[in-house]
Amino acid sequence: MFTTSVRTARRLCYARSLICHIPLPFSSKAISVSSTLSRALLCSSSVTATAAVTVTTCFYSTSGTNHLDLIRDNTNNSNRNTAYPVSDGKELVSPRYTDAYAAIELALDSVVKVFTVTSSPNYFLPWQNKSQRESMGSGFVISGRRILTNAHVVADQTFVLIRKHGSPTKYRAEVQAVGHECDLAILVVESEEFWEGMNYLELGDIPYLQEAVAVVGHPQGGDNISVTKGVVSRVEPTQYVHGATQLMAIQIDAAINPGNSGGPAIMGDKVVGVAFQNLSGAENIGYIIPVPVIKHFISGVEECGKYVGFCSLGLSCQPAENVQLREHFRMHPEMTGVLISKINPLADAYRVLKKDDIILAFDGVPIANDGTVPFRNRERIAFDHLVSMKKPNETAEVRVLRDGVENEFSITLQPLQPLVPVHQFDRLPSYFIFAGLVFIPLTQPFLHEYGEDWYNTSPRRLCESALRELPKMAGEQLVILSQVKKVNDVEVKNLKHLRQLVDGCGEGSLRFDLDDERVIVLNYQLAKVATSRILKRHRIPSAMSNDLIDKHEVEVGTDLASPS
Repeated sequence: MFTTSVRTARRLCYARSLICHIPLPFSSKAISVSSTLSRALLCSSSVTATAAVTVTTCFYSTSGTNHLDLIRDNTNNSNRNTAYPVSDGKELVSPRYTDAYAAIELALDSVVKVFTVTSSPNYFLPWQNKSQRESMGSGFVISGRRILTNAHVVADQTFVLIRKHGSPTKYRAEVQAVGHECDLAILVVESEEFWEGMNYLELGDIPYLQEAVAVVGHPQGGDNISVTKGVVSRVEPTQYVHGATQLMAIQIDAAINPGNSGGPAIMGDKVVGVAFQNLSGAENIGYIIPVPVIKHFISGVEECGKYVGFCSLGLSCQPAENVQLREHFRMHPEMTGVLISKINPLADAYRVLKKDDIILAFDGVPIANDGTVPFRNRERIAFDHLVSMKKPNETAEVRVLRDGVENEFSITLQPLQPLVPVHQFDRLPSYFIFAGLVFIPLTQPFLHEYGEDWYNTSPRRLCESALRELPKMAGEQLVILSQVKKVNDVEVKNLKHLRQLVDGCGEGSLRFDLDDERVIVLNYQLAKVATSRILKRHRIPSAMSNDLIDKHEVEVGTDLASPS
């Protein structure tokens, strides 16, 4: 019996030539195949030798549940994601479901493949769209018969289809809400057939460093569902590429490829994040959107019926790590904080804070000289995270050092829009055509038309304005031909204001003052006639975008078009 067990061990180990690093029931250390064979030879009973074979091959067990209990009790946490299919000597029975298997089972009834047809605007010819293109991504079901995915999966969509795992049928989906800053979107499917057999996934919490997660989705390279595993490497605010926003993200070492976007990252039986981007030029560095950001997005949609955005103090701050700088602003040795260098005029902070104030604490949480606050177990995170997790119209208590005296201020937080929009997804660009001149508001998507290296190839003045200037009033825009500053000596507030100034000219000359001190002068009546000819010749449907047309003009146009 003993000899037979040894031969069986050798035959099985030869058949599976991989070295197994799995703890034996009677050892707390991982050993190789050769070590297992040595221990089998030293065993005095055939049952024990066969148990060694069981662990070595990860496939067979000779007796009832005793060996399974032994394996389970002696398997440490680092190997908890390994499942051992077992046999009673006649046929294999179902495996013991551990985290990896549970993640797959959860995913099969929740993760979907998203098919999107998109059409992006042409910002050089704003009355036209670019050619349509198709893309694919992933998503998963959450409570309330909703599907969560990435915003960039459905950005500029004209048509969205959903296919669940194991089904050849695609179902029409509609975008209920989309948040481009946080790169999240909610889809809804009306078909009752689609929801048959579907289960929703629950949201968990932020995983700790080195905890294992399974990323589920439909990446490129195949059509079926895919599961990749990795561990949490880092948790910190990261630049979200799609929305150009700094929000908390989780870095993992699992591969996240095109098509994975929108898929869940699962730990145990809960979702701990949504896959959304990777680090180009690096291997196995992916990022997932953490649960606090997801919950902030979903709760905003549930409370307001639409995406509400992430709050900002509207401040530009610099670290106060320099000793001489702290002494100059009368900071005591025990004080820490950051120096305010710029304040957005549209922010509520503009009302109470001043340049050169030192922010010492936010909502009672001390801010370090490098701008970070405590986060979990000896981790630190930028204090902007505390600000971004506030809901619109919530107040925050800010402790400030001003002229050597500490002050407490209450500030109402709101999402703030930049002077030059960072993105313009899901909407057509504004434009106004007059006498062959095309006026548009400056946006970063317009600058992106200059190519991937737009920062160096786009007009320098426009690029600097897009990245550095702050708005002086609500609704302000930079209107560009090159950049139009005045019309008939009236300063232009935005594109709609420019259109009103042009239409209000009536007779005589029309003067445009540009940012480089050049001037364009047109005869209003001749220019108006030329505009009609130009629109017809170039097959441009309208002299302006719909958002510039006043309501009463739409009503008049409808009345004229209706039959008498």
